[in-house]
Amino acid sequence: MRVENRAARDFYEIESVKNNWSVRELERQKSSLLYERIALSKDKKEVIRLALRGQEIKKYDDIIKDPYVLEFTGLDSSPKLYESSLEQALIDNLSKFVLELGRGFSFVARQKRITLEGDHFYIDLVFYNTILKCYVLIDLKVGKLAHQDIGQMQMYVNYYDQEMKQADDNPTVGLILCEDKKEAVVKYTLPRENRQIFASKYKLYLPTKKELLAEIKREKQMIEAYANTPAV
Repeated sequence: MRVENRAARDFYEIESVKNNWSVRELERQKSSLLYERIALSKDKKEVIRLALRGQEIKKYDDIIKDPYVLEFTGLDSSPKLYESSLEQALIDNLSKFVLELGRGFSFVARQKRITLEGDHFYIDLVFYNTILKCYVLIDLKVGKLAHQDIGQMQMYVNYYDQEMKQADDNPTVGLILCEDKKEAVVKYTLPRENRQIFASKYKLYLPTKKELLAEIKREKQMIEAYANTPAV
C-alpha cells in the first residue's frame, strides 16, 4: 500500500483482515480517507489504538462517521435530486453502502411503515448492528436539516425502543443523513443527554484529500464550539 502515514497503513492492514476486504474495497476505503474520518473524531489515545487494533466498536459514536462518502451511487448533487432517488441508489448499491456504514451492519427493511392512531409514517432504511446489538434507523434528507427532521427521528427511535426492540437488544440508534446541517439546530433540538440520535452530512462525490480533511476539521471545530456553549 502506498500510504505514507505508518499509523494509517497499520489501520488499513488490520481492517482488511477483520473485514475480509477485496483489493477494490481496500482501495475505495483508502480513497475515501476512512482512517482520517475516524481518527479526527478521536482523542490521541484512541488514535493510537486505531493503529494497533483497528476500529473498535464499543459505543454508538463508534459506528457514526461524518461525512459519509456515497460516490458509488453515481448521483449528481443538484436541486432536482429527490430523496427517493438517493434511497433507490443506495439500495441498488447496498453492498457498497454497507461497506461505507462499517462493521456489523445487516439490512432489515426500506420504507418501513409504522402506524400511529391511523397515521402512517415511513422510515427510509432500517439496519441492525450485530456488534452493538441494536437497530439503526436511517432517514435521508436532501437539502438542509431542519428541527422537524430531528423530531421525526426521535419519534421513530422511541417507537422502535417501545414496540420493536427485544429484551436483549440495546437502545435504537437514529441516523439522519443530510446534505447540509447546522450544529446549532442539532444541539438545541436534542436533549443534552442524547446518545441515540445523530446527524451526518453525505457527499455524492469523492472529495480530494485536502477537501475532505478540511471538511472533517471544520465539522469537529463546530461540534466542539457548540458543545462548550452554555445552555440558555
